[in-house]
Amino acid sequence: MTRDQGDAVIVGWAHGPFGKLDAEDIEALFASVGTDALIHAGVEAADVDFVTVGVLNAGFSKQGFDAGLVSVAVPGLENTPAVRVENACATGTAALYTAIDAIEAGRARIALVIGAEKMTATPTAEVGDILLAGAYRKEEDGLPAGFAGIFGQIADSYFQKYGDKSKELAMIAAKNHANGMGNPFAHMRKDFGVDFCNTISEKNPRVAGPLRRTDCSLVSDGAAALVVTDRATAEGLARAIAFRARAHQNDIFPLSRRDMTAFDGARRAWDSAKETAGITLDDLALVETHDCFTMAEMIEYEAMGLTKPGEGWKAIREGVTQKDGKLPMNPSGGLKSKGHPIGATGVSMHVLASMQLMGEAGDMQIADANLAGVFNMGGAAVTNYVSILERVK
Repeated sequence: MTRDQGDAVIVGWAHGPFGKLDAEDIEALFASVGTDALIHAGVEAADVDFVTVGVLNAGFSKQGFDAGLVSVAVPGLENTPAVRVENACATGTAALYTAIDAIEAGRARIALVIGAEKMTATPTAEVGDILLAGAYRKEEDGLPAGFAGIFGQIADSYFQKYGDKSKELAMIAAKNHANGMGNPFAHMRKDFGVDFCNTISEKNPRVAGPLRRTDCSLVSDGAAALVVTDRATAEGLARAIAFRARAHQNDIFPLSRRDMTAFDGARRAWDSAKETAGITLDDLALVETHDCFTMAEMIEYEAMGLTKPGEGWKAIREGVTQKDGKLPMNPSGGLKSKGHPIGATGVSMHVLASMQLMGEAGDMQIADANLAGVFNMGGAAVTNYVSILERVK
């Protein structure tokens, strides 16, 4: 399937390490990837017409006005229009799509997208409360364990409906940690194995509902960046990753008003993207999906159509989503291993998928990757983004 000339393409990127970093603040994180992404794309700062930054913040920093930091963090962008985009845990993809919209509307020719978050300097108890910004506080505020409490409820509801799938959640955790061993950017590069992930212990305590520590993504610092342009401009550059399709669908915010085990917004986003791209899941070489919790990844299998509702556990049991399976899921290690610096996550997912399509993913590489899916969500599947990426240069 060909797209009209002028559609936005990714032409360069940069990805820093995720983890507990020495970087002092968001400004430092922006600086760590902004110039490198421009160099990778082969463009000058003077060529950039528009910058979008994805930062949740929500209390992680008193600074605010994160878009203003671009003017001091990236030399040459002192006078370039910049905006901050926030959409809960999908903030990074929201920033990317905002840049794409500017390109495709003809308002910009080259755009820089930076996603970043500084989380580890905040006390753990405060982190949990800050992350509840992604929940409907009128009904879901004050839960123990913060957002893990939300997914603990989802897991409880799922288990009541379909049976205890703790072992399968442990298998998802083990898969992603094993995959993360090959990711040089990952926060935790350690292969825990299924038995450890499936056993309650001092090192793997229960966190919320049936979820254990190994079922929960890490609190991390980190940054990633992308350069986006139109196809005509990309002809003079070294690489181009196109969007065969991109979709954004929302669901109602309060969990009380929907089936929390279904992720209907995610299903609609996947259905829209697959229809636009003219593909089925069989055409995809890999998917980077939003495993903020192992329960999320399991339900996402169902939402994307990999299994029937209530049967997501079968995909991991049967090895379908393993790195050597029919549809590798999170060959990067996902949020579970890589970490989840909120604003950086969606940008990171698109960087890693682009690396796969260029054959530059190193130990993460899926052989002959020609079409990749990305699913990034905000809140408990409230805002849902799906990208279908393909290499065109």
